[in-house]
Amino acid sequence: MRSLRREPPLNPDVLEEAAEWLMRLSDNGLSDNERAEWERWKVSSPERDRAWSRAQLLQSKLGGLPSSLAMSALDRPSNPERRAALGKLALLLAVIPAGWGSWKLVESGRWSSDYRTAVGQRRELTLADGSRITLNTDTAMDVLFDGQQRLIHLREGEILVQTAPDTASVPRPFLVITRQGRMQALGTRFTVRELGPRTQLAVLEGAVKVELAENRQTEPLIVNAGQRTDFSSQTFGALTAAGRYVGAWAQGMLMADKMRLADFVAELARYRRGFVRCDPAIADLRVSGAFPISDTQRTLNMLVQTYPVLATGHLNGYWVTLSPA
Repeated sequence: MRSLRREPPLNPDVLEEAAEWLMRLSDNGLSDNERAEWERWKVSSPERDRAWSRAQLLQSKLGGLPSSLAMSALDRPSNPERRAALGKLALLLAVIPAGWGSWKLVESGRWSSDYRTAVGQRRELTLADGSRITLNTDTAMDVLFDGQQRLIHLREGEILVQTAPDTASVPRPFLVITRQGRMQALGTRFTVRELGPRTQLAVLEGAVKVELAENRQTEPLIVNAGQRTDFSSQTFGALTAAGRYVGAWAQGMLMADKMRLADFVAELARYRRGFVRCDPAIADLRVSGAFPISDTQRTLNMLVQTYPVLATGHLNGYWVTLSPA
């Protein structure tokens, strides 16, 4: 079987065509002429052949078209709900094989975490001890308070923590754990983000003690206010300055100070369903300013109005490409 991950990205228009055919076939309503048209479409170009291979893989993984999309296939082509469903299906085809599992999770609604935010959502919590936590976009965490500890398990995403003094008769440590290690708050305010195989920590007030998950021989690292670091389960990264804009997302802002456009786009994409791509020709363009993360379309409009950038949308806005103006 050929590796889909190593192939170049498919044209979003072709993905939308494949999604359209998949939805139409799920209705079993093709006439003989339409079926012949579909057969001609599949072999008309290598890209369309690749796109249809992904459609077949999606069907085999899910055991058929997801129910919400199958119902949309019955609607008229101009129906807004059907168009939105078509865009979601095209996105799944873009990320197959990894993306199908995420769709199954969304479809079933089975979330095992105590607290979770969707893409683009933020949530503020006050815990039983008075500590406050803000969850950033696409974040999941568990909370366990008992007689020995106050524990936050960050499964994925990013949080801003403001600890409160423990009122228990025997004060309990406030801990945040990720797959990479354990962080103990020392009367503090800090952010934690799990990013792939590493955890990023930035301390705004107080200090945080960090222990690695799989290397207990290394001495714990104390990260003080104004510092940041990242770490894997085995090693610590360097201590650096936290920067002025750490935690700005909690106020709904993406702050940029001469940030590379490619890096800016990667951050913005966290808050937007779909894909945002940056043409390599403008990847090094420097961007500065305050941009709202609760309205990513407005942010894209601000970029176009301020910088020599053109934003082109596909798949009903689910796929956006930034290119030179």
